[in-house]
Amino acid sequence: MTDLATPDTYGTLIEPTTLKIQRVLPGPIERVWAYLTEGDLRRQWLASGEMEMKVGSTFEFVWRNDELTDPPGQRPPGFSGEHRMEGSITEVDPPRKLAITWGSTGGVSFELESSGDQVLLTLIHSRVLDRTMRLNVSAGWHMHLDVLAARMEGTQTGPFWDGWLRLKEEYDGRLPA
Repeated sequence: MTDLATPDTYGTLIEPTTLKIQRVLPGPIERVWAYLTEGDLRRQWLASGEMEMKVGSTFEFVWRNDELTDPPGQRPPGFSGEHRMEGSITEVDPPRKLAITWGSTGGVSFELESSGDQVLLTLIHSRVLDRTMRLNVSAGWHMHLDVLAARMEGTQTGPFWDGWLRLKEEYDGRLPA
């Protein structure tokens, strides 16, 4: 096992349309895997929805971002209280890797690497073609992973939507035009 360095919490583009973002989370790896794959745990930081852990199985995620933090903050115009998206599992290697299709923006992979009592989560979201969508996706993943880290550490984050809006502005300055 290697010692995990704390990565920058900001995502970076590893290709023009591919975002990579990492977090060091408290382990064990099976606990992090559960937060990725079990609907009742995943809804606490991302979206609800049951998943059958086999390649080719389909699922529906249901986002209710207003429920992730208390208070939720001011929801931006154009966003609703609930969002649904269908996907399918393209790769599964418990408890190390889960890859899924993701609506119209391509694929998302979650890779876990254990080191002692910590786990490095590497998220890669590919084929986000539109820059406005890349800003939304980057801020969204960043904020959702902040909520995940807080849940796993037993702490709180600030209001979800306020954080998302702040991060979207920050990513606007960080990502190429």
